[in-house]
Amino acid sequence: MTKLLEKAVETVRKLSSDSQDEIARAMLELADESEPEDMDPADLPAVLEGLAQAKRGEYASAADVEAAFRRFET
Repeated sequence: MTKLLEKAVETVRKLSSDSQDEIARAMLELADESEPEDMDPADLPAVLEGLAQAKRGEYASAADVEAAFRRFET
């Protein structure tokens, strides 16, 4: 294990159980060596634009995120 990973694990140990589980799930997903899922080529421009927005620091406001989640409520 690298020193950076050891430092990260030590930091995560100080978090709540829920936060630890969330980080563990993300780590396991990132470490998964299976083949990535196929992506519809038609979605590529939207993905690239989203990455460009993130790089520019353009993020959705809390109100925008809340509105988006409300659309999925039944």
